[in-house]
Amino acid sequence: MTGDLIRDLFLKEFNNPYLSLLGDSALVALEGSSLAFTTDSFVVDPIFFPGGDIGKLSVCGTVNDLSVSGARPLYLSAGFILEEGLPISDLERIVHSMAQEAKNAGIQIVTGDTKVVKHGQCDKIFINTAGIGILERKNMSDNSIREGDAILVNGYLGDHEIAILSARENLQFESPIYSDVASLNHMIDMLYIAGVEIRYMRDITRGGIATILTEIAAEKTGIMIDEQTIPIREQIMGICEIYGFNPLYLANEGKAVMIVSAETEDLALEVLHRHELGRDAQCIGKISAKNPGKVLMKSTIGGTRIIDKLAGEQLPRIC
Repeated sequence: MTGDLIRDLFLKEFNNPYLSLLGDSALVALEGSSLAFTTDSFVVDPIFFPGGDIGKLSVCGTVNDLSVSGARPLYLSAGFILEEGLPISDLERIVHSMAQEAKNAGIQIVTGDTKVVKHGQCDKIFINTAGIGILERKNMSDNSIREGDAILVNGYLGDHEIAILSARENLQFESPIYSDVASLNHMIDMLYIAGVEIRYMRDITRGGIATILTEIAAEKTGIMIDEQTIPIREQIMGICEIYGFNPLYLANEGKAVMIVSAETEDLALEVLHRHELGRDAQCIGKISAKNPGKVLMKSTIGGTRIIDKLAGEQLPRIC
């Protein structure tokens, strides 16, 4: 339904060559420079969760949208909508978290806005961020993908959504589950510096890995993935069975899918494994000339099934 809304209303009314590409960032030219420009809003509930908070999430989400577009993130804006009665100590904690993550990512928050609404007109705090980066890499698109290219992810999937669920429902686990929220720009830089040929990237947020792969395949590319190689913690699998979730559709905030040339697959994995955010990276599949427009998954029991987009939303307000 979100896709329908974007296509039938926003894209219809705002249509232009930059927006029509529907990328994680708009790639624009300004006086000889190529820029990436993106924006995102964050309404996560609860605002503090294992491994992060709405402040860290807002910085990481915007940095990652720029980074997977091939840009070097430079500047962020921050707009706050605050509910009357929000404890100032909570706001201080959130702003400190944003400042720390911006420092870690090497970007600056250079402009912003603050609005306060009456109690009950907002749930504690909503944050909007926009980001600008310099496009230093080649313009990536799904049109660059070739048969035989490797599909990589940089670690375990689903941690963020289950961490939100655990905080929201006050669930207790033997081993706590923490959100994977993190800025990926330094890890991605390492891949470029090493000479990895990256055809395409997306950060794996709402809709999970399955939704992203189906969007890529919609451009008439065939995709074959192997369930046994998809990194998902046993604990996450168990929770999914209890709640009826499919782990392939779980949201993440520190994971990206990277499609790289077959020739640089081994190099990419070697580089990722050297970085803290990529030490559990795996190749989960290949681009195929067979079955264009479809994502097929070889299951652990030996069969093959079709992977579709997520219909509905497994857990609302996760970012």
